[in-house]
Amino acid sequence: MSADASAPSAAALPTASSAAPLPAAAFASAATLPARRPARQLLLEAAARLFYAQGVGATGIDTITTEAGVAKKSLYNNFASKADLVAAYLEARHEEWLDLYRARVAIAATTAERVLAVFDAYLDHANFAYEHGFRGCGLLNAAAELPVGHPGRLAVRQHKEEVEHLLATHLAAHLAGRPGPAASPDASERSSGFAQHLSFLLEGAMARAGLEGDDASLRDAKRIAQQMLAGL
Repeated sequence: MSADASAPSAAALPTASSAAPLPAAAFASAATLPARRPARQLLLEAAARLFYAQGVGATGIDTITTEAGVAKKSLYNNFASKADLVAAYLEARHEEWLDLYRARVAIAATTAERVLAVFDAYLDHANFAYEHGFRGCGLLNAAAELPVGHPGRLAVRQHKEEVEHLLATHLAAHLAGRPGPAASPDASERSSGFAQHLSFLLEGAMARAGLEGDDASLRDAKRIAQQMLAGL
């Protein structure tokens, strides 16, 4: 069979040495293209937005994968179930709040300011740029949807207990530096009791702030806490 006359000859085909080199900019742009983030991160971020805005029960797997821009298979490659995703979401919210708290306590100059750093962390949380508005504590919102005995409720309870423990720790240091009865041997008991009062004040203010959609109640709570600290 004769060769196809329309086919280019071997001599006409570009070789590695004869082909015009690509401009350097082409390689540079390819090298600087942003890498796609891991599917797990995309799924967690999507779940965080949707769970907070719509609720855990109202948000289905298909909605999450569509929001994340990944296939459903990717979800099950990273999470055993929706319950596993919810657990990861609660842990991420816990760490998110701790980061806010650590940033605040790092710049606190006095023991009283370290107590109030907990309130400031809640204020920072309230002032995030939420796509569908501020709805209060995401952890409590999720816990309210979960049945009694659910591991997620325990995780939220542990978070709130840690917040109260932080308050008690800073209050103990604050009382230790005060003259008179505040520095008495029962200071630890006093700091624990006072920490509980502040914790209840904070949680009540957070619930009201979520209903009102702004941080006004949290600012009021911080002001009340300042007055209480000044009276010790």
